[in-house]
Amino acid sequence: MKVFIASIGMSKVGDLWDKSLVELALDAGFKALNKFNLKPDSLVIGNMFSGYACNQEHLGALIADSLGLTGISAYKVEAACSSGAAALASAYSRVKSGDSDVCLVIGVEKMRDMSSKKASNALAMAESAEFTQFFGANFISLNAMLTRYYMNELKVSREELAYFPLLAHKNAKNAEHAQFRREISLEDIKKAPIIADPLGLLECSPIGDGAASVLLVSERKAKEIGEDNLVEIIASSIATNRFSFYERNDMLRFEATERATNQALEQAKIKLDDIDFVEVHDAFPVVTALSLEAMGFVKKGEAPKLANQGFFDLKGELPICTFGGLKARGHPAGATGIYQACEAYLQLTYQAKSNQVEKAGIGMIHNVGGIDTTAIVHILKRNRA
Repeated sequence: MKVFIASIGMSKVGDLWDKSLVELALDAGFKALNKFNLKPDSLVIGNMFSGYACNQEHLGALIADSLGLTGISAYKVEAACSSGAAALASAYSRVKSGDSDVCLVIGVEKMRDMSSKKASNALAMAESAEFTQFFGANFISLNAMLTRYYMNELKVSREELAYFPLLAHKNAKNAEHAQFRREISLEDIKKAPIIADPLGLLECSPIGDGAASVLLVSERKAKEIGEDNLVEIIASSIATNRFSFYERNDMLRFEATERATNQALEQAKIKLDDIDFVEVHDAFPVVTALSLEAMGFVKKGEAPKLANQGFFDLKGELPICTFGGLKARGHPAGATGIYQACEAYLQLTYQAKSNQVEKAGIGMIHNVGGIDTTAIVHILKRNRA
């Protein structure tokens, strides 16, 4: 059974003080539903910490009721910052197995109502409460340690790694849904306050509010609606690693991303060379580099150098983060994986405007929870010649 994305919906990522968690979800959900006169028979929500941030759980039934879909199967999926992709994977499985004909997937997160300290604590829940959190290590400090180790072991400079956020902001400039639609310079990065050495403010993905949605349909339903401008999901794979990166035999090997990528390629029956662009989980420059290296697109330690040569630019050999990625589009945690799916849909239906990847036919999206603790890879294919 083939699975298609029929339509999408996105809110602009940012400081959305005037909208609640549910209102954000409804905004994105109705945008996806309004394209076709289809009633979903299931709803899957991707969210990381609504209970902690908004004192609200039971999102599946709540949002289904608010959408006027009472009675359907509805539930929330959580996998830290990869919650959005986990929700997509769950929905994909439902449709592919025949359990669902029309499944609405919504990723939503309300982060800006929290103080900076509370937001940091919320993100730290992706790590061990009994050890890492207990000793006060937050998510940025852990990635800072990984960055320093990567730089020292592979002889990579901070300036070389900085090209990834530079590229993200360049791509976000014309992305209407992006949180930060402006370019930055290397000098800006160097002048920015240090958050956790060697990471400065402009090298860390921001927090923000946002919601995104995709409407998945079965092959039967796709024929029924008579729409040929669809995007097929040809692979969906989830893999996990040792929970904390400092417990691993090789801290510079993202084995979950490696496994998920290889499994997805095998499912799709394609090779890496067939991939036209990647929406990579660029939470920090070192995560971008290690992810691209684990996927096999480049050799260990080479990602930053190739980035500085334009390899990952929109017109480069392998465009990444085509609408700004987590760094500039923004990272409303549980929604990020769905934003990536929406962006891949725009690329593959040639609706990306000035961000369009030329002749985009197959795209990969990569969403991570923790530091490569959970890695989720989907491969999407243009359905119309």
